[in-house]
Amino acid sequence: MARRIIVIGANAAGVEAASAARKKDRAAEITLLTQEKIAGYSRCGLPFVIGGQIPDFKNLIVYPPAYFQMLKLNLKTETKVIAIDVKTKSVTCVDNSGATLTLPYDSLIIATGADAFMPPIKGREKAGIYSLRTIEDGERIRQAVQNGAKSAVIMGAGLIGLETGVALVERGLKVTIVEMLPQILPQMLDADMAKLVQEHLQEKGMVILTGKTVEEFLGEDKVTAIVASGEKIEADLFISAFGVRANTKLAVDAGIPLGESRAIKTNSRMETDVRDVYAVGDCAEAPNIITHKAVCPQLGTIAVREGKVAGANAAGDYSQFTGVLASAVTRLFEIEAGVTGLTENAATRNRIEVVTGAITSKTKADYYPSAKPVRVKLVVEKESQRIIGGQVVGGEEITQRINALSFAIQKQMTVRELAKADTAYAPPLNETWDPLVLAAEMVLMKLR
Repeated sequence: MARRIIVIGANAAGVEAASAARKKDRAAEITLLTQEKIAGYSRCGLPFVIGGQIPDFKNLIVYPPAYFQMLKLNLKTETKVIAIDVKTKSVTCVDNSGATLTLPYDSLIIATGADAFMPPIKGREKAGIYSLRTIEDGERIRQAVQNGAKSAVIMGAGLIGLETGVALVERGLKVTIVEMLPQILPQMLDADMAKLVQEHLQEKGMVILTGKTVEEFLGEDKVTAIVASGEKIEADLFISAFGVRANTKLAVDAGIPLGESRAIKTNSRMETDVRDVYAVGDCAEAPNIITHKAVCPQLGTIAVREGKVAGANAAGDYSQFTGVLASAVTRLFEIEAGVTGLTENAATRNRIEVVTGAITSKTKADYYPSAKPVRVKLVVEKESQRIIGGQVVGGEEITQRINALSFAIQKQMTVRELAKADTAYAPPLNETWDPLVLAAEMVLMKLR
């Protein structure tokens, strides 16, 4: 009898898991269940459709219906899973016609993702508060802009909040960012690096208010203003970017344990504590490569890697997930920012004694006409001198530097070894001394 594999969720992690399972088992019956109308699209691209860089939301569809047909994957859209029974190994769902179905499985992969989070703020039940998580969310925000919105308040200065803010400025809106913490990008950058990004955004006309807590939504039926730390801020458009929370309800109701990160607990094969049940993506936790603590960074790159491992294992193969560094990059107007490993703040929270080094250089030879500034910060464990984190902010060439630092951390390179790295040079491409090497030299000076 053919193996029956069910995947709950049909975006990055879910589709990758189903695809990996099909590669390992050509005869398996593989079913994907998703509440959304559209499957297999890139959530990360949503702000760039709003900003106009990408023509339409349909351009974000990475896996069209033909892909699922080609791999013989049974995709059920607009289908809500209401229960998992781990004793009978079955899933109960309701399809778009209202019919209730019970589907048996041999292997189950939970890829339920995460939901936009809204704190318990007074007036949050009022209409007119948007979030950006799905294509439908993106269409609503774009429609509000087309309907004549002239100003927007975005609550939260993480990646999605800032990328959406940039998109709306590019559409001609006056944008105010309200962030509870004292800096923007608090999960991604240390304060000294975040300051460079904030200054660039402010130069582009974005109003950024840090250290402000949203206390109330004002308006009769529809929100017309917020109160943030006693200050009233009016706008036409209000976007909640407080962050997301792992969607674990189905797992909890089925008795599948959560881990210390409050996402679904998994092992190195992405197995949960229940036999033949796997969890991947934004709802699942994985170990941090440096601290070995369970974390849930909720990044697309991590989701697809976890999906590949779980899919192979669900189909009877053996594969392991090695952990995460939570490497991430973004572009905001003309500035790029990236991180890999631990920030200085995160290292301190994990009681790791570190030495840091930062340097400002150029992306090309200083005399080359289009050379742009770039700043590199390294975080090094003091005792072992191993690199455990890096941040880069500048005008260009950020991603490959972050990738290089990610490789260095994974191979447990010391800062002394990085300082001796053999790097390439040409006036239109790089400085004689790469900024990564110069930052390593700064750390060595402190260690001496």
